[in-house]
Amino acid sequence: MDLLALIAAVAALALSLLAVRRTAARGGGGGVDALPEDVHGLRQEVAALRNEGSDALRHLAVVRYDAFGDMGGHLSWSVALLDDAGNGVVLTSINGRNDARTYAKSITGWACEQQLSPEELEALEHARP
Repeated sequence: MDLLALIAAVAALALSLLAVRRTAARGGGGGVDALPEDVHGLRQEVAALRNEGSDALRHLAVVRYDAFGDMGGHLSWSVALLDDAGNGVVLTSINGRNDARTYAKSITGWACEQQLSPEELEALEHARP
């Protein structure tokens, strides 16, 4: 009986060592270099998506206000739409009793060549991360 138990223990040890070697050969043993190749591919894809996303207009802010003292309801507004580098546009709509005017101003590096109204500046600052 003891001999049978010894043979079973040796066989189990041999199978365990074989499983550990197979795991290590597939990259299961320590370190980033030992990761499977598909994980490296996924990391490259994530880096590419982050790079693509930096150009997306993902920073935005809206400021609503009364452009004229005799009107209420905050019907006028300015919205800033910018990417990670601060490039984009500020759109403004000034609403009066009889008409509405809309303006677009280009933003580069969080700055504008044209003069911005206080509300447009506020929208730009609120959009900044």
